[in-house]
Amino acid sequence: MAAGVTPGREVVLETGRLLLRHWRVADAVVQRELWTERDPRVPQHRRIDADGHPTVAELEDSIRTNQPSSIGLLAVERKAVRDVIGYCGLIDGGRGAGGEPELAFELLRRVWGQGYATEASLAVLDWARSSGYERLWATVWEWNTASRRVLAKVGFTETERKEVDAVYGTTLFTTRRL
Repeated sequence: MAAGVTPGREVVLETGRLLLRHWRVADAVVQRELWTERDPRVPQHRRIDADGHPTVAELEDSIRTNQPSSIGLLAVERKAVRDVIGYCGLIDGGRGAGGEPELAFELLRRVWGQGYATEASLAVLDWARSSGYERLWATVWEWNTASRRVLAKVGFTETERKEVDAVYGTTLFTTRRL
């Protein structure tokens, strides 16, 4: 897996099947689809609200105004088909230890079970290691067995730390040394 940084600090990661790159305005429809597919156990503020927000136009505006940086959630594009299927990347200031980013990923349901989340996550881990990070965190809902399997495959281990929410369930904290 190769990682490259283009001028302007834009991160581009490539694997055998995937290209991880910054979001383009046209990708807002995929972002919207991710919002619509979210499990009802996901907190309401991360799902489409009763008024239909966020809209595709709102997501397009968000992409326009968010400048690419060397950290963030990258669009995951299948190279053979040239379609965006979700995101994977690092969240700066996540809920892990200070200064250590959090790995995050989410893919469209139609591509689940094909190894894309694992492949994209491994590319992000390689990039994080080459960028000097020593450890990453990831949080996952206890009920999200598929994401827990991906995290285990890429070497994350569950810690003793948990956050219990009476409505949405327990968030598990995982970590991985690089």
